[in-house]
Parts: sequence; structure tokens; C-alpha cells
Amino acid sequence: MAAFFLLPSPSFINYRKSQVCLGMHSEHGPKGIACYSICLQKQECDIELYMVPNKAVARHWRFKLFASVGSLKADVADKENLVCFDASAPSDFPRYNTMLGRSSHPIDGMSDFERQLQELFNEVKTMIMMGNTIDAIDLLQANYETVKEQMDAGKKGMEEAAILDIIALGYMAVGDLKFVGFLLDMMNEVVDSLKDNEPLLDSILKHMGSMYSALGKFEESVLMYRRVTNNLERIYGKNSTYLITPLLGLAKAVGSIGRVRKAAEVYHRIITILELDRGAESEDLVLPLYGLGNLLIKEGKATDAESAFVRILEIYTKVYGENDGRVGIAMRSLAHAKCAKGNADEAIDLYKNALHVIKDSDYMSLDDSLTENMRIDLAELLHTVGRGKEGRELLEECLLITERYKGKEHPSSVTHLLNLATSYSLSKNFVEAERLLRTGLEIMSKTVSPDDPSISFPMLHLGVTLHHLNRDEEAEQIVLEVLRIRGKAFGKDSLPVGETLDCLVSIQTGSGKEDAKLLELLKRVLSIQEREFGTESEQVMLTLKKIVFYLDKLGRKDEKFSLQKRFSFLKNKSKQNVQY
Repeated sequence: MAAFFLLPSPSFINYRKSQVCLGMHSEHGPKGIACYSICLQKQECDIELYMVPNKAVARHWRFKLFASVGSLKADVADKENLVCFDASAPSDFPRYNTMLGRSSHPIDGMSDFERQLQELFNEVKTMIMMGNTIDAIDLLQANYETVKEQMDAGKKGMEEAAILDIIALGYMAVGDLKFVGFLLDMMNEVVDSLKDNEPLLDSILKHMGSMYSALGKFEESVLMYRRVTNNLERIYGKNSTYLITPLLGLAKAVGSIGRVRKAAEVYHRIITILELDRGAESEDLVLPLYGLGNLLIKEGKATDAESAFVRILEIYTKVYGENDGRVGIAMRSLAHAKCAKGNADEAIDLYKNALHVIKDSDYMSLDDSLTENMRIDLAELLHTVGRGKEGRELLEECLLITERYKGKEHPSSVTHLLNLATSYSLSKNFVEAERLLRTGLEIMSKTVSPDDPSISFPMLHLGVTLHHLNRDEEAEQIVLEVLRIRGKAFGKDSLPVGETLDCLVSIQTGSGKEDAKLLELLKRVLSIQEREFGTESEQVMLTLKKIVFYLDKLGRKDEKFSLQKRFSFLKNKSKQNVQY
């Protein structure tokens, strides 16, 4: 289930649902900004809760350096993504020549050059694991300068490509993504001129495909994975398990550029290869089934996705028993599919069983981000079906666990305080919602500056809560400050600013602001929505309705006529879409 936002304003529903909150990247704001919203209308709103921030960077780069495709193991170490595909040989470094049957040293399977590469890799890896990042960067930079001198002198062969490969993976591990992109350009220049039968090339291409994907350059990633797949097919045949690793990378990259049907075909091919080699109940099937299931859910094919997740559950149950924590994680994925199908009650039962299994098996700690997100998913679902009290109990449990493990004023508790505020707002207990929001803001004020855009989101929620308590003057001052912060951080025509203006109009309407000034604010909101959502979006339709209302009050009939006509057209179109 996606990350959630608080009490969406009807005019900006899709905007908030497209964002990721607290610690995840947003195209409308810098990394680390908590994105959520609230609504001012004194009516029921769909609840959408925060998710616990994950270690996004650490998770994003979890790929094995220099992995061999010689063995497969599905593991749940990467809890956020259900499984981590571990394709490593006993040593992290691949013995490329031995693997490909082209060993220049049959006795130990490793050339002197490969041994030097392994030593460099092990040294960088050890430094990073020990926290000596500066020393690791110095070592990587020294090797980069050496290989650059060789390339400047005209040497652009396999050795240069292999050294750049290790250097790029090292910089990826320390998080210098900009330099990784630069190194990949250098590597491309080299590998383009190499013949397909060069030793080490297949592994280097796989690494390049993985790094391109990590950088979001999926078109380039597809090219790398296709080339290595073609090479391996020529050597081992089209049903070889050596194809699994690059095919998994290819499926992800192809799906990321919107070619969903092709990505599904690749996943099915992986599954077929593994079934032929390992059997239909092999644990190795978990990763491609999981990738396929997620892909199908995004495409609205929840029934097909459900079949994939059911199969994962059956595999884990058979391999580890029904009381193993991995079974609980598989239940969570199946619950996602049930939600996508609209089977809320079944999804709720699966979530509850999953949490029970994980807790009883001691598979992970109570404060693990995965289990916290599962509680939040379940709490949101319970609120959606009208069981808000049960949902609120889960949110309170999240807060208590965080306070127990991390302390009462730890920044991560803000997530749960704001979710609880949302829940209390839905139950019309705005006094308690205000208390929780002020507590959250007090904690945030100790870790971020007053102008940090992340603080503007709970501030806006507080302004709305005060509006519900009929304290409009105080609410207006807070929302005006939010407008200033967001304007500075995101730009005066950004979606966060448009959302804030929408809230401000509602508050100022209650405080008797001049209709002409409110109309001008709504026109600004409309302009932002038209640019971001399209001229026929639901958000535009709702704002047009407000504008028509104020034009009518102001007696501006000529201007009202054209907008009234446009609003009626969008309203009828919306009804037709619902009927369809």
C-alpha cells in the first residue's frame, strides 16, 4: 500500500496520493519533506495515514556487488520489498572466468588481474562497513585517477572497464550518485567498443544495468540488460538459470518505463525457467512472483496479482511452516491485492493474521519499520470501513512502541502523533487533535528550522483543526505562515501553495473576508490545478464550482456564464464516468 496523507482536501486529492511522505523523494519538494494534507470542509473525509519513513537510500542500493548468477536464494532480509535476491557465490567477488568456463588459470580459477580487483573490492567494502567512508573515497579516487590516466593515454579495454566498474559500485555504496553517473558514461564509452565474448563483460553489463536503474535511467538500464541477456543466451541457451539475474533487472527497468506488458512477459519467462530447473514449489520463485504481483496491482489487474501472492504464501508456508515470519510478510502482500480488489474484510483479516504471526515468531522487532507500516495500513483500512476506534488503537500502539524504543520526543514519533490527530479529527474530537498536533510541532521545532518546508504540513493541519474549533483568526495566521514557507520553498505557483490557498479561502470565508479577494485566490488555485491536473480534472471542476458561486454573489454575470457552462460540462462528464 502506498504512503498516505492526512485528510485530503477534495481539490487536491490526486496530488497528495501521488506523493510519498516523510523521508521519501517528492518531485514537488526536496528529500526528507513530510507531505500530507487535510481538508477544511466540515464533512467526512477519506482517511489517508502517514507511513513510517523507511531507510530509503539504504534500501534503494541493496544489490550485491559483483554477484554471480551461479546460485539463487530468496531471502526476506529486505523487509520493505518482501524479499532480497541474493545471487552471490561464496565469495562476494565473482570468479568470472570460472563461471563462464573460460578460466585462464584452471588451478584456482582466478587471474592475477581478477585477484587485484577482488582485493580492491574487499578493501573498499571493509572500509565502508567499518564506517571509514572518507578512507574508502580516497582509495576509490586514487584508483579513478590512475585509470583515467590510462584512458587519456588511449587504453580503453576490458581492464579499464572492470576497474571503473568497482569504482562506480564503491561510489554507489557511499551515495555519491552524481559521480556514479559520470563513471557510467565513461564505462559506456569503453564497453561499446568491446566484443561480446570478452571475459568479465557480462558481469560488468549487469552491474551497469543495476546502477542505471538505481539512478532512474531505465532506458539505459534496458540496453545493458538486453545485451548481457543476449550474450548469455548464446552461450547457455534460452532456458538457462544464468539468465535469471539480468532478466530480473530487465523486467524492473522495462516496467519502470511503462512497458507493463513486456515486463510481465519477462517475469513469466523467469518463472518458467525456474520451474523447469527447480520445480513449481521452489522458494526461488518468490522474487519474480512478487515483482509480477506488484506490477499487476499497478495496472489494476488485482485478480491476477492475487494469484501471484497466493502462490508466494503457499511456497513460504510449505518451506518454513505456517508460523514463520516470512509467511506473515507474504500475507501482507496478499492483503494489498485484496485491498485492490475491494475486499476490505478479507484484507483486514490477513493484516491481523500477518501481525500475529510476525509477533509470535519473533521474526522482527516490534519497532521494525515493516511491522509499523503494516499497523498503519491496517489502521487506515479500519477507518475506511467505519471501525475508527480499532484503527485508533493501532495508531496508539505505534506511538507507544516508538516512545518505548526511541524515547518520547524522538522525531519518528511525529508520524504517529499526526496520524492520531487525523483519527481524532475524523471522530470530531478536535480538541485532542489540536493537542497532538502541537506536540508533534514542538518535537519538530527541535530538529528543523522554522522555515523548513517539512514543518508546514503539520502547521496546515493545525490551522484546519483550529478552524473546526471556530478559532478562525488564529487559524488564518497559521495558514498565512504556511503560505509564506511553502512559497519560499516550492514556488508561488506550486501545488503545495495551491493547496494552502484552497485552505485559506475556506478559513477566510468563515471570517468574513471580502468576496472579491477570495475570488482572486480561487483563480490562483484554478490556474495551478489546470497546469498540474489538466483542464478537465475533478480538482478543476470543484474549484470552478466555488468560483461560479462567488461570481454570482458579486453580480458578475458575463464572467459567470462561460465558467458556469464549463462547470456543467465537467459535472456531466464526471457523472458519465461514474456510471461507466
